[in-house]
Amino acid sequence: MFIGKLKHVVGAGVYATLLGISGVHADIVPQGKAEVAADDAWAFKLTPSYYVTTHEKDAFDLNLRAKYGSHAVWLGYYRRDGEFDQTRTGYEYTAQIPYGQLVPSLQLATHGFAGGSINAQVGNSIYALLGFGRTNTHDYYNLNFDPNDSVTYGFGTSQLPQSSLALFTVRDNRLHTDQVVTHAVWRLSSDDRHRWTVDLSSKHGRATVDDEPVSGNALSVTYDYQDVFFRLAQDRKVNFTTEDQTRFSIGLRY
Repeated sequence: MFIGKLKHVVGAGVYATLLGISGVHADIVPQGKAEVAADDAWAFKLTPSYYVTTHEKDAFDLNLRAKYGSHAVWLGYYRRDGEFDQTRTGYEYTAQIPYGQLVPSLQLATHGFAGGSINAQVGNSIYALLGFGRTNTHDYYNLNFDPNDSVTYGFGTSQLPQSSLALFTVRDNRLHTDQVVTHAVWRLSSDDRHRWTVDLSSKHGRATVDDEPVSGNALSVTYDYQDVFFRLAQDRKVNFTTEDQTRFSIGLRY
């Protein structure tokens, strides 16, 4: 993932990209193997999202991701009317290594934000997930909802019938917020046209060292039909605040 928790608007964050988990570009989903476009063709994904948060104005995000072989770049824009907006861009490279993959990533955004990560998948049908992320702690709205200055560890398997399962934890290891998010991500592909992805997570920690700790759960369900996908998520104590959030996304691959 570029996995990480960039704070609600006050920054600590990095998108960590843990092979198939891409917080930076809104795909927080481990896949067992990273999806790599054909070497001689560009592949694009456009994802508009709408966010409804308690006691806040609604917000939207637009993200365009492009892949060419092992290379991926993205450009995104987030806006909460009259309160905060941010443009971001990033790059990641998927390197094949013996018994797995290695994914370094870099992200830049307005308001002076910069972050990066390096993540690894070790193994094939049964694999370990490892990640490390760092940012310059400038202001950023966290769209992957995990700690960004963090370590990630877990495991997964693709040996289940028509499906894969990954369990992993993202833990703050820099900002003393005690933020911990644990995910269980299940993917089911019944055929070439239909796919379901369910991400169930649990969190505990503080938005900053001076805040009271909160605990909450989140559930995200994504349905893919051929080149179109729909996602609905409910997130309690989003980004370790006292607020709850509902997210709607629709996307197109082309």
